[in-house]
Amino acid sequence: MEEKALNAVRRRGRRTVRPDPASGPVGEFADRLWQLKRAAGDPSYEEMAGKLGAAASKSSLAAAAHGRVLPSWEIAWEFVRVLAVDRLGRDALETEKEWREYWTRARSGRAAEQTETGPVPSERAGGPATVGRGRRTVAVAAAAAVVAGGLVAVVTSGLGGQGDERAEAGPVAEHDDSVFEGDITYPDGTVVPPRSSFTKTWRLRNTGTVVWANRFLARVNEQLCTAPDLVPIPQTKPGETVDISVPVETPDGPASCKIYFKMADEQGRTFFPAKRPIFLDVRVGER
Repeated sequence: MEEKALNAVRRRGRRTVRPDPASGPVGEFADRLWQLKRAAGDPSYEEMAGKLGAAASKSSLAAAAHGRVLPSWEIAWEFVRVLAVDRLGRDALETEKEWREYWTRARSGRAAEQTETGPVPSERAGGPATVGRGRRTVAVAAAAAVVAGGLVAVVTSGLGGQGDERAEAGPVAEHDDSVFEGDITYPDGTVVPPRSSFTKTWRLRNTGTVVWANRFLARVNEQLCTAPDLVPIPQTKPGETVDISVPVETPDGPASCKIYFKMADEQGRTFFPAKRPIFLDVRVGER
């Protein structure tokens, strides 16, 4: 009990200082993050990265709310998602749109009062967020390099394999959705040796009415284990399942590796903002 109380005191002593919203657009954005964190019960950054499932390290999440440097959109969205959507129960699409505007405003260097006459146009109106990696602008070339490096992906038929991609007539609304069906190889907690390579495979099902075409799994965090930035997803029709495999290399010594991926398009813009990333979770060490 004494140790528990001491840890609580230490945590209170490390409480972050509120960013100054008057310091500029970056400070203003950081202050919004800080206020959101307080509204969600002020969890620690370690809890956000662990128990709450943010696909970002605790140091990246902490830096996002310091107000010194604007975080990438992927880090900002993970900060917001686990607090506003998962913990506070807010609508994922509306929350993503709102915070995307805040982030875009900060990136362009505009203060809030300069944009009160109208919202900042998003890069994809009404659409999902952007994965913040500038080097993904040549996604197709990068994906080709990944394929050449040994990545394997297989599409299998399921639920009758409806072939109609889009109704030419009628007001039927399209619905884009997916379901994670499981780990095919290397389930969570698997021990893999140092200085080795392995192939992680997941199975996803297209449960919507939209054909998945020109899509990828985009890595959203850095770990000691290395994996490609982009993993191409073969065209997958509604009702079909797809096995997606990614080559992974382990470091020289013991480590814990948890690499997150989100489905994205050729420009790196992510789909399904309300869904948590899929991930591989292995321990590197001698068996």
